[in-house]
Amino acid sequence: MKIIIVGGGQVGAFLAERLAENNYVTLIEKNPRRVEILAGNPRILIIEGDGCQVDTLMQAGIKTADVIAAVTGKDEDNLIICQLAKDVFKVRRTVARINDPRHEKIFFQLGVDIAVDSTAIIAKIIEEEVSLEDMINLCAFKRGKLSLVRVDLPEGSPVLHQPLKAIRLPEDTVLVAILRGDEFIIPRGELAFQAGDEVIALTKVENEKELLHAFIGETT
Repeated sequence: MKIIIVGGGQVGAFLAERLAENNYVTLIEKNPRRVEILAGNPRILIIEGDGCQVDTLMQAGIKTADVIAAVTGKDEDNLIICQLAKDVFKVRRTVARINDPRHEKIFFQLGVDIAVDSTAIIAKIIEEEVSLEDMINLCAFKRGKLSLVRVDLPEGSPVLHQPLKAIRLPEDTVLVAILRGDEFIIPRGELAFQAGDEVIALTKVENEKELLHAFIGETT
């Protein structure tokens, strides 16, 4: 896969290094000093320039890119980069880093495929430790219309010991996996749920409460 990353700070540099193990990665950074530091990795093509500029994106090979990830420290720049990639160059997938959580809705409304809010991720980690009877929204897709969620089944869950085929799920909901201790289980019709199961599901955003009710029951 051909990936372009815009922003060579700590986030961008780590992301590029990790993805370069199995992909062709180009990293765009406009700070000359950062470019010198980053230039030591032979697996990553480093381009000095402004990722908000069409010429720079062209130089990085955006016409043949599969994914572009804008991870600069400025939300405005990340949004412009993703819009150029999607609207002008028809890049299949755009990913943006959000520095201000208040901007998340705008990113989805303007066509960014996946917006990653580090503040929200930290909050979810804290929520996970505070309460097991909760739905953790892992990620949003399709401009915020679909959610990948995780539900931990507590004692007293209405679905315990029932086979999957007997559970009534919200419309347009797909169970992706069940994590049971060290096991990774693909959900099938005869599978019976157990207390402590971590259920991963893909559903529409508007179905999240109904899905939570199906697995947890009445919540206060």
